[in-house]
Amino acid sequence: MSGVRALPYAELPPAYHRWKWRVLLSFCVFYLFLYLGRFNFWPIAPLVQEDLALTHLEIGMINALLLWGFGLGDLVHGRLAEAYGLRLWVLGGAVLTTVFNWVTSYGGSAMSIAIPWGITGFVNAACWSPGISMISQWWPRSHRGVAMGILGTFTGGAMLLMWWVSGFVGAEFGWRAAFRYPPLVITLLGVAFFFLARDRPADVGLPEYVEDDEVSAIPEAISPERLRGLGPYKELLSNPRFQLASHVKGLENVVRYGLTTWVPIYYFTEGGLSIESTILVTVLLPLGYMIAPPLSGFISDRLLHSARRPMVLISCGISAVTLVAIALVPPTNVALGASLLLIGGISMGLSPISTVAIDIAGRRMSGTASGLLDAHGYAYAGLQAIIFSFVLDMTGSPWPIVFLSMAGARVLAAGMIATVKV
Repeated sequence: MSGVRALPYAELPPAYHRWKWRVLLSFCVFYLFLYLGRFNFWPIAPLVQEDLALTHLEIGMINALLLWGFGLGDLVHGRLAEAYGLRLWVLGGAVLTTVFNWVTSYGGSAMSIAIPWGITGFVNAACWSPGISMISQWWPRSHRGVAMGILGTFTGGAMLLMWWVSGFVGAEFGWRAAFRYPPLVITLLGVAFFFLARDRPADVGLPEYVEDDEVSAIPEAISPERLRGLGPYKELLSNPRFQLASHVKGLENVVRYGLTTWVPIYYFTEGGLSIESTILVTVLLPLGYMIAPPLSGFISDRLLHSARRPMVLISCGISAVTLVAIALVPPTNVALGASLLLIGGISMGLSPISTVAIDIAGRRMSGTASGLLDAHGYAYAGLQAIIFSFVLDMTGSPWPIVFLSMAGARVLAAGMIATVKV
């Protein structure tokens, strides 16, 4: 940030604060619709499975390729966007997401769906870490929990909106339509975001903020020469705290995406629900994801002085207990199951682990850090899709094992994050 004016956050002009909200909210609105082209396979998976006679393993493979494609994209998009333009990268990801959703819609077998779906994950990842980097340019650590919490509400809302829209379109017009028409909105909003947002305060003639929190100030003091080329990767991958946080994110995604992958199929096949009833019950899971993040961010920033670890530990504890209950409650008990899904979604949404990565890295490495953290998350998420599909294709479809394994992942994550001081 050499050569750019910097002021204490409290001394920044009113125009700065208007722009920080403009950047945050425009990205939030854009992201609210992004899942219409990323996770839209989940609510319609029962329809695809029934139409094409796919096994649990083939469903798992399709999900795994999307998640691994996204993780692979995370490895590169954050750093490339830092070098070539954050909002430009988001726009490219939006357009290509729409294109490859259309390609996927013409699939007639597991493989002809899985390959373009994996590419969809890769290009869609261009929309995440560059956007997170933009937020970090405008929001210092002392206020970042609130900003990321607001974004978390919109990402949870994105899951909720996708569940309703894609599920409705799939049920009414067929699963192929769910890949074709809702994703068109993503390109339109990507164009709008490109014109509304700016990468950094300097782009509109405004001063940068001075980071006064030690956790983020230390990495921001690193010499610019060390951050050239692959420098941010070297810095982050040699940081034990960042590595532990990344694996905690991975274990978190085993549950977050494990639930959204398998819960619809669980209640559809084991609970005997229709696709419409399945969507109504399971939509409470993303509703929970939407409710909790602002509360977590507020508590973290205002009551815990930007400490993130306590909220991650609370999230792990509540979600582990909830997962054990889901494993033990029969899927025919729809009312109790729906309540548990809501509690599970809320408890998972309390975890500010994505904010932890930015805090540890500082704003100059925030895109790379967000991408690396998310790459770990999606590597684990894709692995759960494969492993649990093998388990479910065993005789008797032992569903309780799946949910108890997820509970174990939350306990393990709690033990790991307890050693990360952030």
